[in-house]
Amino acid sequence: MTKQEEKGTYGLMAEFDSPSAIVAAARRTYEAGYRRINAYSPYPIEELAEAIGFHHSLVPLVTLIGGVLGALGGFGLQYWTSAIAYPLNVGGRPLLSLPAFIPVTFECTILLASFGAFLGNLLMNRLPQPYHPVFNVPSFARASQDRYFLCVKSDDPKFNDAETRAFLAGLGAKEVSNVES
Repeated sequence: MTKQEEKGTYGLMAEFDSPSAIVAAARRTYEAGYRRINAYSPYPIEELAEAIGFHHSLVPLVTLIGGVLGALGGFGLQYWTSAIAYPLNVGGRPLLSLPAFIPVTFECTILLASFGAFLGNLLMNRLPQPYHPVFNVPSFARASQDRYFLCVKSDDPKFNDAETRAFLAGLGAKEVSNVES
């Protein structure tokens, strides 16, 4: 644990008034060498994710894996029931009938892909999360209304309370607050 974490400090949070100000501040923070940063806004800002260095998500991969497993499972179930477990040859039709298997295979693909996307999104975003240290900052209540926040975590290698506070204030922050754990 770092000295700040031992004292119960999660990090420092800067408050901004506009989306352009938070994006510019996030870019400058990332360029200054800070890597353990988070940004909070009342709505998604695409440039903000890029500015804090967030470039990957595993949700699309989990969705793809769920879809492939759904397709294989749906097709496998139909093949097993019609060709192995209950092989009934009605009217000389083949036991493996691909056109008849398409609707169920498609629906199983969609079903498991959507479950994968939903559960992957919940798990990778660590939801539900009824408590987070940033909730201790009184002004953070406006994060869902009209304010934008940038948080530098105390476990960042470059974090120094006084220097980081001065840096965030120099970015034009309306207020810089301590975030207690």
